[in-house]
Amino acid sequence: MKILVPVKRVPDPATTIRVLADGSGIATDNVKWVINPFDEIAIEEALRIKEKQGAGEVILISIGQQTWQEQLRTGLAMGADRAILIRSETPLDTLAIARAIAKVATDEKPGIVMIGKQAIDDDSNQVGQMIAEMLGWPQATFASKVEIAGEKCTVVREADGGLETIAFPLPAVITTDLRLNEPRYASLPGIMKARKKPLAEIAVDSLGVDLAPKLKIKALNAPAKRQAGRKVASVDELVEVLHTEAKVI
Repeated sequence: MKILVPVKRVPDPATTIRVLADGSGIATDNVKWVINPFDEIAIEEALRIKEKQGAGEVILISIGQQTWQEQLRTGLAMGADRAILIRSETPLDTLAIARAIAKVATDEKPGIVMIGKQAIDDDSNQVGQMIAEMLGWPQATFASKVEIAGEKCTVVREADGGLETIAFPLPAVITTDLRLNEPRYASLPGIMKARKKPLAEIAVDSLGVDLAPKLKIKALNAPAKRQAGRKVASVDELVEVLHTEAKVI
């Protein structure tokens, strides 16, 4: 089983994010970058499938600048076999990213594309579905359990009304949800081995896919600061404030 795992570089959730004065993006100085947490779950699930089957290959893929190698090396230290960095000096929208990954998937011919359901920076929740459509493969989104039996896959997915179990033939695209697993930490031996694992670089322009953006971010704004609370003297005053000021009753 060959499993392709797209990985995105995102700010650490514990990092304080500052929006640039002109609203064009976020300030990247002094920001710690990590693997998107949902993609970490995808890496872990791919490794578990490989370990359960006793053979296979887990390939990481990311699209960005050379500095993104750091996150790919982290994934290799977790246990992935090799990585591909598609070099792009300019940010791409979700459609262009999906096209690039679908092109690599066509060449690599994996049995599964395992990807986090969304990235925590833009929360688009689009790339996995787009890849499945472009490849013409079955897809299972928001997976909380994955079972492989031969050329058939069964996934328990989290739907609005509860849990849904679906089965489909491989190859397929699976997007991972929070409760699928607990990602492992990279061990010291794994970190040492990661330095020698293959990490290929491909220029995004060489893929021959349409990279023209279909989405434009007009402006970013920091959320308004929360107002301080205040005390009221009685229940009657609280009800009055909720009615006249907060307008919630």
